Formats: sequence, C-alpha cells, structure tokens
Amino acid sequence: MNLLNYPVEEFTTPISVTATEDESLAQLSELMQQYGVRHIPIIQNKSVIGIVSQRDLNLVLGLSYHDQTVVRAYDIMVKNPICVSAGATLDDVALEMTQRKIGSVIVNDENDQYYGIFTVTDALNALVEILRVAQDEVNPQSHVHQTDW
Repeated sequence: MNLLNYPVEEFTTPISVTATEDESLAQLSELMQQYGVRHIPIIQNKSVIGIVSQRDLNLVLGLSYHDQTVVRAYDIMVKNPICVSAGATLDDVALEMTQRKIGSVIVNDENDQYYGIFTVTDALNALVEILRVAQDEVNPQSHVHQTDW
C-alpha cells in the first residue's frame, strides 16, 4: 500500500472535546487548557457547525473584560469548517489543508457523523510514521531501540 494512501482516520484524533455555540471565551479557554487542544469543534444537534482555534481566542483577548464576557463561541467560530470523509487519503487531506492554509479539518464517518478532528499536528505525526516505515523498508537495521543503548 502506498503510505500516502492511508485513510486520514488512521491519524485523526477521535471525538475530541467539543463545545456549544453559547460557550464563553473563558469556558473555551479552560477546555483548551484542560484537554491540551488548540481546536474545539462547535456542535449543534450532533453536527459540527463551526470550529474555534486558540488563534481565534487570542484575537479577542485584547477586548475589554466586559466585551470578553459577552462574546460567545458563535461570535468567533469559523462557520461551516472544512469536513472530510474518514476514508479520504492523507495526501488529499494534507493538500487541501495546505491549499486553504488551515490548521485543521473535521473528519466525518461513513454516516456523515462527526468522527474527530485532523490537525497539522496529526499530519506531522503521520509524516513521522510514514518516514519511519519507509526507513525500515530501506534499511531494516537502522533503528536503535532503547534497550540497545
């Protein structure tokens, strides 16, 4: 199998933390810190209607405290985020992300239901995995295992 033809679901972060459009900036920030994520899909009726990134939050932190307390996820989310099928290939998804200059895509299962999120970090993890597999195929003796140190 061509390593780039792996389905994106192999490297997708499955159903990560989500929020509703009514979440406050403080709640979104707390969720990101608590779960160590930089993107939060915004869900309505079990469907993803938007996504908020750490960058989106950072842009509004310059607002006055009062203004920050009235802003909700809906106000800053990217509406209708790019969605891909779980079976889409890594190379197609990565190309789409680079062409659109986006840091994440929503991954839906075969029933078009939210499966998870695929981020630039996931793409880098996939790249590392692909390079390691390719290196093993070229030179199977190249890996030094921790027990060999």
